[in-house]
Amino acid sequence: MFIIDFEMKMPLIVPIKGIPSDKIKYFFNGITNSEIFNTENKIVKIQKHPILFNEYELAFNKVKQNLNLGNSYLTNLTFPTKIEINYSLLEIFNHSKSKYKLFLENKMVVFSPETFIKIENNLISSFPMKGTIDAKISKAKELLLKNEKEIAEHNTIVDLIRNDLSIVSKNVHVEKFRYLEEITTNEKSLLQASSKISGELEANFNERIGDIIFALLPAGSVSGAPKKKTLEIIKEAETIDRGYYTGICGYFDGTKLDSFVMIRYIEQKNNELFYRSGGGITTKSNLQSEYNELIDKVYVPIF
Repeated sequence: MFIIDFEMKMPLIVPIKGIPSDKIKYFFNGITNSEIFNTENKIVKIQKHPILFNEYELAFNKVKQNLNLGNSYLTNLTFPTKIEINYSLLEIFNHSKSKYKLFLENKMVVFSPETFIKIENNLISSFPMKGTIDAKISKAKELLLKNEKEIAEHNTIVDLIRNDLSIVSKNVHVEKFRYLEEITTNEKSLLQASSKISGELEANFNERIGDIIFALLPAGSVSGAPKKKTLEIIKEAETIDRGYYTGICGYFDGTKLDSFVMIRYIEQKNNELFYRSGGGITTKSNLQSEYNELIDKVYVPIF
């Protein structure tokens, strides 16, 4: 198993057999070292203390200025929200329902719906997720799929991922474009748009698996485009390192690989909990809407 932070300063590689299951727990779409709990009777209660609106506005304006100058076409802007919740990190891992989960004792819990890359039969695929809407809104599917800002954001990321995969594979193509998945949370159901982009790897790809992974980092869906300049903008606007938030975690058995982007992330610092969230900013983004989205994404999938 490997865990790589957003800034790529603190990568961890752990043999599966050596993982202490009381300290590190994982769930990779069914592959797990932990007992699975399906139900919990305790109602989730979260108190949110997000970044102040005027502080978010300063960072948003920095990003918007760079977008207007053409320095970036899409920039992912994120911030921590201090929370109080009536669940421990371990309880959140045990009872949340998500495609991917990770628990590090006294450090963090992740319950991510977003696949980073999968490798199987020498085929590498990436699944960028961009675009979210409350599923209960009237005509939610139509509104999301026709929203100009969401279309531009998704197109930019798909193009970025195509370019990234072309670095490490050949015959890269978009296999599925803007398909929707429903995600249920403790507060509401969300529709999220994803695409699937695939390419063909060489037969001996496993000999350079580290090079392949690092060539694709950081994940395009949580950084932006063009990636190098956008990372500079993110550092200036956010001011603090993201650490493992929006990094990746993966499982590799020598031939097959599954990995996820570490979004939907709660971090423990000095006995306080911080939920990291954010979204993609384009020239069409609205300040209030983006601020609201940052807060709306603070949830746990326990229901």
